[in-house]
Amino acid sequence: MWLLFAILSAVFAAATSILAKIGIDGVDSNLATAIRTAVVLLMAWGMVFITHAETGIGAITSRSWLFLILSGLATGASWLCYFYAIKVGEVSKVVPIDKCSLVITIILAAIFLGEAFTWKTFLGSLMIVGGTLIMII
Repeated sequence: MWLLFAILSAVFAAATSILAKIGIDGVDSNLATAIRTAVVLLMAWGMVFITHAETGIGAITSRSWLFLILSGLATGASWLCYFYAIKVGEVSKVVPIDKCSLVITIILAAIFLGEAFTWKTFLGSLMIVGGTLIMII
């Protein structure tokens, strides 16, 4: 089931880039990010209440709060930079660079989470970076 949701995530992420590039025409990139974020906020809280997950709020530890807040700040910074980049640049060049976050994530997961960094992940990461360079040059 995770594979289906991962594929759907990729499809929705691709649609996001195209829809955002069309929608951002004539709109300040920060304002566009705020509008998109408000929609995401409504969707996320809607799912919380639909699934009755709000009952778990009291059980969240201070450590989890800290890292969820830091993650939210990182997401916000990423979205602000992304929207500015697609406003002034070509989506077909911005998106491959943005997706290099996969390589950075693999490296950070090895450093901070102790996840395996094998020759396969190294080779795959090199291929992603190489492919990105080919697409943007």
